[in-house]
Amino acid sequence: MELQSPTLRELADEPGAVDAFWAQAATHGTPLVEPDPEGHDAWRLVTFLWRDDPTSPASHVLALLHTVTDKDRHAHDLAPHLMAKVPGTDVWAISHRLRADHRASYQFSVHRGTREDALRTDRRSWLRVLDEALPDPLAAGVPLAARDGRNPSSVLALPDAPAQDWAAARESIPRGKRIDAETDGRRVGVHLPAGHTADDGPYSVAVLLDGEMWGPVLDFGATLDNLHHEGRIPPTVTLMVETMGRDRRMADLSCSEEFVDWLADVLLPWAAREYGLTGDPARTVVAGQSAGGLTAAFAAFHRPERFGNALSQSGSFWWPDGTEFDGGSEWLTRQFATHEKLPVRFHLEVGLQEWMLLPQNRHLRNVLEARGYDVAYREFNGGHDYACWRGGLADGLVGLLGR
Repeated sequence: MELQSPTLRELADEPGAVDAFWAQAATHGTPLVEPDPEGHDAWRLVTFLWRDDPTSPASHVLALLHTVTDKDRHAHDLAPHLMAKVPGTDVWAISHRLRADHRASYQFSVHRGTREDALRTDRRSWLRVLDEALPDPLAAGVPLAARDGRNPSSVLALPDAPAQDWAAARESIPRGKRIDAETDGRRVGVHLPAGHTADDGPYSVAVLLDGEMWGPVLDFGATLDNLHHEGRIPPTVTLMVETMGRDRRMADLSCSEEFVDWLADVLLPWAAREYGLTGDPARTVVAGQSAGGLTAAFAAFHRPERFGNALSQSGSFWWPDGTEFDGGSEWLTRQFATHEKLPVRFHLEVGLQEWMLLPQNRHLRNVLEARGYDVAYREFNGGHDYACWRGGLADGLVGLLGR
């Protein structure tokens, strides 16, 4: 494989400089970001690097870049993602030409077997790859934790990617309190702002779906603390509603009236009694991603008197039709198009790399705007990725609650 990076071509000509190369990588962080070889300011040449272990050298290394690798995996062709060894060094590398606003999580899959084993794309082999994939030890930025015992991912954020100023925990500010609670048989992580007392309410409220990710895995509480400290959102109690297994998630997050009624009639009254929440829909946000994004918008449609703000990220608005693009899909969008305008606001975002979701999200935006809804809409250059969502979730809360 031809080395595209000018820096690596220089290293290939002088392999004795490899220690100095790695020292510089450790200082500046990885991946290596260089000017676009075609001379366009809006693009960069991005080179991912892996250092071989001399005690157990790899035979093949795959760079797993979210969405970019996924497209080729679905086409059963991972060969473009095999990294190349810089001759005479311990450097594995692969380069991608990416737009300068790209953000994505990534990992490395290190193999010590045959090329064929490294390139297997069947489900069992791919799950094993994900279970064993490793983060970039020299990566810059805030890593992305994982669940189910998997390793964290590293995050690529090129210079023009939207800032995520509130993602990292700050030691110098007051921290809120996290409570692991349960109501009506469902686990709920509760984040209370610093200094919270129920008597000081009523507090604004944010309901986050897939709460098991935002709570113990991603520690979104740190972001909430930063937003509160900077005054970007008012003191807000956040309810992180956990899913109860894959089957239950699919049932709850598919425009389920029963689930949304449970949020409105059981969860919120319980939390109001316990933590002093407001009953004002204008100060209540429901937020979700993917099927959760669909459900957030549906909650505003089905119970607008309780959910006045819907924050949808990469919403699955193709639902319920599996063919996605025929006249039977996009049920919720058709409801907004044909029903009277409701007193609700929206923050919608979707990734430019989400080839299966982008048209439907644009369609919903167009319908809502045509009906006169208050809609904030953003397209980010990334995929179906918590690395993107964690920043967008913070921005959406600021936009909906911080007015």
